[in-house]
Amino acid sequence: MKSVAAIFTLLLLAVAPALAAPATLGASVSAAAVEQTRHRVTYDASYQRLAYPMGDVAADKGVCADVIVRALRKLDIDLQRLVHEDMTANFAAYPQFWGLARADSNIDHRRVPNLEIFMARKGWRLSPSLDARAYEPGDIVAWNLRGDAGFLPHIGIVTDEIGASGWPMVVHNIGSGPKLEDVLFSWPMTGRYRVRMSDIPAP
Repeated sequence: MKSVAAIFTLLLLAVAPALAAPATLGASVSAAAVEQTRHRVTYDASYQRLAYPMGDVAADKGVCADVIVRALRKLDIDLQRLVHEDMTANFAAYPQFWGLARADSNIDHRRVPNLEIFMARKGWRLSPSLDARAYEPGDIVAWNLRGDAGFLPHIGIVTDEIGASGWPMVVHNIGSGPKLEDVLFSWPMTGRYRVRMSDIPAP
């Protein structure tokens, strides 16, 4: 007859897979964003020649879009490749703010308007909402920092942390590196998006 200790050990082993179950996709995106706040990053929007695919600027440099790119790469989602492939095939569908005649894998995925178009084309766009409860960890939000005064796009990732406002906190880089801040509704929102793995093509 098995001892009580042996039976308890078997029970622990039986439930271990459930306890070790992977986090949801959104929670993984949120965690990858929060992890970036632990590193010193200088805001640098200068044009850089990058490797392709999976190219990146130096780890200690970046802009707001790089927060999104780096978080999704933790899930093996390479926005550099995905955006470049879609822009190459559908260039006219993307903003024409920069006077380019073709896609550029060095910079296209680092521009917020391009990311917004790509995510909308992939079916990730969600209806706008002023209800904080509608936002889930891992949601991607974009804003126009200037509102009615002009256009200055910005982007960040919703986390599972709740701020003093009662809103989910956001990881974003607005000029001093990735920060976890209580800013979800601080500027006019231009879009919110939720990654769906079913829409990511195999490498």
